[in-house]
Amino acid sequence: MKDDAPFVFAGLWEGWKDPTTEEWFHTCTIITGEPNELVAQIHTRMPVILAEEHHEAWLSNQAGKEVLVPFPAAAMRAWPISPSVNSPKNNDPDLLVPVQKIKEYE
Repeated sequence: MKDDAPFVFAGLWEGWKDPTTEEWFHTCTIITGEPNELVAQIHTRMPVILAEEHHEAWLSNQAGKEVLVPFPAAAMRAWPISPSVNSPKNNDPDLLVPVQKIKEYE
């Protein structure tokens, strides 16, 4: 976010028991959708970021597909980072250091 505020992804989780082993598994996923104008320059889809007014409805299972819309690009910024981010072996704060100027959607 341009203002460095935290944000919330739309996600789902489930607990289920394997019928053959009786072992419980907990799984989760982040919902993706159409990108906004900023992310469309990078990828064909983006995680759904829930607007603050939709948080309670999402968590209480009262929200439907109407909240699964692209987050406003004007509130976001993006910047190129090192391709080192593509390996889970690399895990340090330097991964977020811009390698070029930060780009904002106007």
